[in-house]
Amino acid sequence: MKTRIALAAASMLLASVAARADEIKVLASGALQEIGHELLPQFEKASGHKVTVTWTGTVKIKERIEAGEVFDLVIVGAPEVEKYMADGKMLAGTRVDLAKSGVGVAVKAGAPKPNISSGEAVKKAILTAKAVAYSSGPSGVYVQALFQKLGIAEEIKAKSKQTPPGSRVGQYLARGEAELGFQQISELMHEPGVDYVGPLPPDIQNYTNYSSGIGSAAKSQVAARSLQAFLSAPAAAEVIRKNGMEPSR
Repeated sequence: MKTRIALAAASMLLASVAARADEIKVLASGALQEIGHELLPQFEKASGHKVTVTWTGTVKIKERIEAGEVFDLVIVGAPEVEKYMADGKMLAGTRVDLAKSGVGVAVKAGAPKPNISSGEAVKKAILTAKAVAYSSGPSGVYVQALFQKLGIAEEIKAKSKQTPPGSRVGQYLARGEAELGFQQISELMHEPGVDYVGPLPPDIQNYTNYSSGIGSAAKSQVAARSLQAFLSAPAAAEVIRKNGMEPSR
């Protein structure tokens, strides 16, 4: 009830300050897709702005930005946002942190769930699995480093698969192309055809902070800032948590 009241209050504020209806072009990490599907319609209704989103992976976002694509807002890992600002691709000082996500583990729906209570247990599960899949985004970069840390990178090289940019590990699990999958929790917990096992244990967990920044050539800067404010407001926290992330604030 409190969340609905807070969202309603935020909606009234947005409606009162919106000078005109703009289209906000957004490039966003697929890790926040479920969150966006719930919150963006609320923002559009409250503000009168239209949000057009391309949900894709970090690699694809980088390619589009470097190719000179004009966007109003980008939502991706914080290190990438800082780099884009340093390179002049985003306006300095426009970074707003939205949510942080840990790495999760999943298996095909109905398959036995492995013990992932410790780093050693995860190592055993990886070695036991016939095939392991991980993403090409921030979680995948970390998982590759984790394989090295656990001392099994070479041993599992032949059976590990990195998914293409923009695709979800759960799709590989659902098709039986992998027995064990690693990706951001938000991208595993609602994926059809898979069972979410849980987060990596604390001794080997890693968090990605997802941030937003406004493009240096943005056509709808004011509207983009209002979207940042909406997504980072306390009223959005319940939706963020429900989808496997934690609010950054």
